[in-house]
Amino acid sequence: MAYTNIDDPSAYFQTALYTGNGTADTSITNDGNSNLQPDWIWIKRRDGVADHNSFDSSRGTGKHLAQNQTQAEQTVNGVTAFESDGFELSTNGDSNFNGATFAAWQWKANGGTTASNSDGSVTSTVQANTDAGFSIVTFTSAASSGTGIFSVGHGLGQIPAMVITKSRDNTSNWWSWHKGLTGGNSNTSYIVALERITAEGSYSNAWGAGMTSSVFGMQSGNTAVASSDYVAYCFAEKQGFSKFGTYVGNGSTDGAFIYTGFKPAFVITKKRNQNANWTMYDNKRNPFNVADKVLLPNASNADQTVINFDFVSNGFKCRNSGSENENGTTYIYMAFAENPFTTSTGIPTTAR
Repeated sequence: MAYTNIDDPSAYFQTALYTGNGTADTSITNDGNSNLQPDWIWIKRRDGVADHNSFDSSRGTGKHLAQNQTQAEQTVNGVTAFESDGFELSTNGDSNFNGATFAAWQWKANGGTTASNSDGSVTSTVQANTDAGFSIVTFTSAASSGTGIFSVGHGLGQIPAMVITKSRDNTSNWWSWHKGLTGGNSNTSYIVALERITAEGSYSNAWGAGMTSSVFGMQSGNTAVASSDYVAYCFAEKQGFSKFGTYVGNGSTDGAFIYTGFKPAFVITKKRNQNANWTMYDNKRNPFNVADKVLLPNASNADQTVINFDFVSNGFKCRNSGSENENGTTYIYMAFAENPFTTSTGIPTTAR
């Protein structure tokens, strides 16, 4: 098996740091090895309290959801264009406040080109990148009748490792499934919510018939609001580029090591069985070890400084005896690469 099929992860994921200027037609240009026209952009102000911002090319410019809120989709002067190597902003303060500092995490799907998908019991509109294991899915949930169980085509061609869902027209949770929740790929009951601190919960048939290589399941009246318009961000693991899993803390500053098979560019973690914040790290805010700049997906807080991880050539290592490394505590994580540990031609990456 090849070490990786993705020698340059910046073709599919990048982080951009920028300072807002409060004016329209502001272009943010990526600085990775490859040009990246993003299809999902997640923006957060770093130096002050502000909501997270989710924009994607399937829903269209200006269509805003806040990952730390349950509110429905709003139309704002936010992202106004998905450009060939970045994006354009207007005047909205949550993404372009004059003088404020921001981080923008960006994933490439299919350049805004979508296709109808009838794999599930409801028809979905899918924008998929099977090379990178990422798709944006829009659909209308089934009416709540009988069990309310329905399925949605995701276009990945393999079983997802994580699915994040949000109603666009109703106040609702960011109900999410992760392969590291109790029960793994056979799990149809356990859920977490991106905007909450709460531990995983269990609801009968929350994910319908579960996750397959073509569909993910949901249930109206449980993980879905009946007859509501939805967006889902779906991820599959790709060797050398993305990894989704669990680790168990050891309570030591010589902490747990999590093997990913690549030098991380971006990591999100969450305690599985305890109430605690989600945490997010990247290699741009943390260009050197220790990675100590953390934002919270479930909260509007500014950047915090907490010694937590080293990013190394083949994974990440805990450097805190608590927080992300409590003894005996299980964590779920998602991670994306800066560089694969070894390229497709056998060239190893270097530590930082």
